[in-house]
Amino acid sequence: MSPTAFALIILAGLIHAGWNIAAKKAGGDARFAFFTSVLMMLAWAPLGWWLGRAAVPLWGAREWTLVMASGALHVVYYVTLLRGYRKADLTVVYPLARGTGPLLSSLVAVLLLGERLTPWGVAGIAAVVGGVFLIAGGPALLRTAQSGAHPQARRRVRKGLIYGVLTGVFIASYTVVDGYAVKVALLSPILVDYMGNLVRIVLLAPAVLRDLPTARRLWHQQWRYALMVAIFSPIAYVLVLFAMQHAPLSLVAPAREVSMLFAALLGGHLLGEGDRAARVGGALLIAAGVVALALG
Repeated sequence: MSPTAFALIILAGLIHAGWNIAAKKAGGDARFAFFTSVLMMLAWAPLGWWLGRAAVPLWGAREWTLVMASGALHVVYYVTLLRGYRKADLTVVYPLARGTGPLLSSLVAVLLLGERLTPWGVAGIAAVVGGVFLIAGGPALLRTAQSGAHPQARRRVRKGLIYGVLTGVFIASYTVVDGYAVKVALLSPILVDYMGNLVRIVLLAPAVLRDLPTARRLWHQQWRYALMVAIFSPIAYVLVLFAMQHAPLSLVAPAREVSMLFAALLGGHLLGEGDRAARVGGALLIAAGVVALALG
């Protein structure tokens, strides 16, 4: 992996962990996703117009299909993630989602896109997966899910497992679509994200229009968090898309999980979620895995 790609991934990981903390604190649903998408459209409109004014009119069926597929998959991913945050701990849902997604993305990249993994790459992916398991709670998490002392805690952990893995499936889906868009179709990473966001607004609008009074109340409660996500989420993801142009998707996808090193520390400290020792150990294992991926 090139130094440029590695630096982009490290910066993206820090930003990504930060906006996930904000999303968790908001406790929102599809309406929060709509708020963030609208604010994202407004905040990044000058850049989107500047880059798109010449490129977008030249797009054909393939380009629009990729952008619409990306937008739809991001909607399902984000709504599923937010629901998981409402039902379980961030330090269960987030690591499982961020670990399952890259693992599946790498598998697809190798099987369908013809990428090859070096021994360093294989070792790095294995370390990342192991670190994910520890951050999510390790063996104690599985014991709690199967026979936790408190039924409520057991249900919460099980929901975290379900939503985390399900979110990871959608992460893998949009990662492969977006990776194809920027690596094969040679679309601008910024335009892929910005135009895909317009698709997200259309798909999320019905959730708001069904109950406008409630939407207004939630807006007043959540707009600050929505603004944080709208500003920083695109930066983190566009950095990753640029990294995909400099390195194989099968390496970039798992290397993104350096964000969990930050989330494990921030989530435990800011959100009061326990088992910090195991999660810090998992974060260090992920860090080692990311270094191995960089060498690969």
